Amino acid sequence: MKGLADKPDYVIELLEGGVTLEDVIDEHICEQTLVEKNAFVVGDLGALMRQHMCWQSVVPQLQPYYPVKYNSSPAVIEVLASLGLGFVCVNKAEMSLVLEHGVSPETIILSGVCKQQAHIKYAAKNNIQHLVCENEAELSKISRLHPNAKLLLQLSTQAHAAETSMTFGFSLKSCRHLLEAAQEQGLQVVGVSFHIPSSCQDLQEAYTHALSDARCVFDMGVDMGFNMNILDIGGGFIGSEFQLRQVESAVRPLLDAYFSPLSGVQVLAQPGNFYVASAFSLAVNVIGKKTVTRHWNNLAQGEQLILFRDTEFLYYMNEGVYGPFNCKLLGNSITAPSVHKHVLCAEEAVYPSSLWGPSLDQLDHVVERCLLPELSVGDWLLFSNMGACVLEEFSSVQLPVYYTISASDWFNMQEAGVALDNAMKNFSMVQNSV
Repeated sequence: MKGLADKPDYVIELLEGGVTLEDVIDEHICEQTLVEKNAFVVGDLGALMRQHMCWQSVVPQLQPYYPVKYNSSPAVIEVLASLGLGFVCVNKAEMSLVLEHGVSPETIILSGVCKQQAHIKYAAKNNIQHLVCENEAELSKISRLHPNAKLLLQLSTQAHAAETSMTFGFSLKSCRHLLEAAQEQGLQVVGVSFHIPSSCQDLQEAYTHALSDARCVFDMGVDMGFNMNILDIGGGFIGSEFQLRQVESAVRPLLDAYFSPLSGVQVLAQPGNFYVASAFSLAVNVIGKKTVTRHWNNLAQGEQLILFRDTEFLYYMNEGVYGPFNCKLLGNSITAPSVHKHVLCAEEAVYPSSLWGPSLDQLDHVVERCLLPELSVGDWLLFSNMGACVLEEFSSVQLPVYYTISASDWFNMQEAGVALDNAMKNFSMVQNSV
């Protein structure tokens, strides 16, 4: 089964005959071992389909809008556009990218706290009407450059404020003033957007406050003559079905109470990490090793001195935070990797280890501390769930990206009604020969 394009932007390896994703990784590690041992990324596009099916099963009432900033890989945009997702963009480049993949301007939202004038003009020129706005200065800018815009007002939440020292969005106290300012400038306000971070510990309380505030803003808007019909509950979806069900349990009764289906309000959400994190794995090579012996003592059992000795290994990899691990600089943690072709036995010793990039910069500390068997220079480490970490760095750091999809996932896409031959015109299918 092959669908060929004249000049494909990328090649997808179709896995048939029992070939697995692990086989593909093995093959490319063998290739790299014979040359420069460069790091590379493997993308399982079938994971996008599986996450989409999970989303539809658990939260069918939420229309997914994918934030392009999480991963702007053309293959990701192609698949998600074919699955019918909307898109949230923060600049001209992202808007251009999704428009090139046939996404309707009606399903694109231009977000961002402060938007450049050129980006607002580009949205107006391309009939992208839905823009997020959070302050009066943005209102003035939008009214001048995009008077036909349909605004989603960004509402601040207690959960988001607790996560950052900066306040984003407008408060419930200031919402009437912002609505009046929009009305004075002749702008349309069509809804509200807010965000609950994934780090939130009490989802029930966070969504209760946010949705209650959103309902108040809707009521004020309706009273002032605005056609309020869109609610965007933002992101914060980490990628697990368990967490998604927690959100659903918290949100569903509140939506029924404040924004029932009979109200005609379209409810959106922004699952970025949820869709792409599990779809990509990163393979890196160990290029250096250092052993550190740490000693410390402790007084216990009266005056008896107990001496502790610990061996720690520092491993240096050929990629770090100035490449595909750049999300570490944004405060995100990196999960400890697995060792390629290494099955840990119960009796095997593991050691405190830390993983570093190649720059010899103190910031280039990828994983602070984890337990690993003793490694050798030349070993390969596999980092899973990297789809939302590498962002658009696929192209900027020029890492090779190998896309795969299993035959079963391919057929599931077809059964889901995805028009593969037309919408996925850039796909070039080849059968893996591992």
